[in-house]
Amino acid sequence: MNDTTMTNAPVPSAAPATPWTGMLPIEDTALAVSDTGGPGTPVVYLNGAFAGSRHWKPVIAALGDGFRHITFDERARGKSKRSADYSFEGCIRDLDAVLTARRVARPILVGWSYGALIAAHWAARHPDRLTGAVGADGPYPAGWTDEAGHERIRKLFARMRWMMPFVRPLGLAARMTAAQHAESAIESHLLHAALEPVLDSIRVPFRYVVASGEALGSKGTEQEDMRLTINPVLSRNLHLKVSAKVAGDHGSILRKDFAAIAAATREVAATVDVVR
Repeated sequence: MNDTTMTNAPVPSAAPATPWTGMLPIEDTALAVSDTGGPGTPVVYLNGAFAGSRHWKPVIAALGDGFRHITFDERARGKSKRSADYSFEGCIRDLDAVLTARRVARPILVGWSYGALIAAHWAARHPDRLTGAVGADGPYPAGWTDEAGHERIRKLFARMRWMMPFVRPLGLAARMTAAQHAESAIESHLLHAALEPVLDSIRVPFRYVVASGEALGSKGTEQEDMRLTINPVLSRNLHLKVSAKVAGDHGSILRKDFAAIAAATREVAATVDVVR
């Protein structure tokens, strides 16, 4: 499915009222999806790069029953099946498949890290298909584009490969090889480096919840430096705002700062006078 096909896709109609949990077939894989149903404003959660949807539980609990909560695991993450395509565009198609299958109209997208990158691209491409978005520590227009940085990523995942079977049940790694993890991370860095025009083009409310400190694999103040790159974009595009700067770091933000993420989601809902 190409961008033109998705752009011309019909906007989903009324949401189903009944809850549903199951496997959604798409292309050569199947996605684990959970939908609480109900009449509330739909919120679709987009996971971190190799994470599963379980990490969203504190945010969902903080928002409560007034919202309709849709979670899913991207291909090879969580309970979803493997695929031959682990590209960013594959994850974009995963989101499109979930929205279409569950007939989700104008949701709020809430993304963490890589999921926030998906949310930003979706907001730029399909402003008519969502209410707005929230980015939990991302996305920022900075990434490693040089071969030295890419080799550093490959070495990091090569060193971590023995850990992956153990952290996978915790939703911290995908069912990919170490090399596939690395290539996905490299693609993410390249997409972040080219992000400014995407962010400039967003015309729906986008709220940032900005973490503090450093992330796994970063050195010195690399993560904090990346966060600063959003400031020029914020000054140009008033649809983008920082809702909160929190104490949690990149890896703990959903667990420690779920209240701030829930508050940012309510801010986006309030922009269309839908207050829960």
